[in-house]
Amino acid sequence: MDLKAELHDSLRTARATNLQKAAGLSEYDLRRPLTPSGTNVLGVLKHLGGMEYGYLGGAFGRDLDREIPGDEDLWGGADMWARPDESSAYILDWYHQSCANADETIELHDLDSPGRVEHFTAGHQATTLSSMILRVLNEELRHGGHLDILRELVDGTTSPSNIAVDQTAYLAKVHTAAAPFAPPEPAE
Repeated sequence: MDLKAELHDSLRTARATNLQKAAGLSEYDLRRPLTPSGTNVLGVLKHLGGMEYGYLGGAFGRDLDREIPGDEDLWGGADMWARPDESSAYILDWYHQSCANADETIELHDLDSPGRVEHFTAGHQATTLSSMILRVLNEELRHGGHLDILRELVDGTTSPSNIAVDQTAYLAKVHTAAAPFAPPEPAE
């Protein structure tokens, strides 16, 4: 397999794994913030759609003819949660369309093909397809870890197959291994 095909295959695998983490969740569980920073499943997928679109679409002149969800306040975090008027079907369709557009970009260009990211620092806006594939792959993988944790918080299932774990036994084993390293109790 050549490098471009291997990178593209890795990107497709990361996407499929990330989508699996949303499978079967209720509309509420897709949207609800599960961390102090507000991280939620649908917001992560919305954000990833933006990464796919911006870095593997727009940077190579391949725009989609649709509104970019969260674009009204992208730098204020609007791409990390779904508004009430943005259905999960709408966000998932956005993600799928962005990925399909990105796939076409990858198929049309060589790894050293030039691109341009307007919001990068002046003098550093020029890029290549290989750099953008690596950037998006990194985003998909990094946020895939977030999705792992979010899914576990929702219903106890873990990646990659959403199989429930025996949480009690597993946690007991982890606590036992950590116990020798616990800080001493403060003296009264």
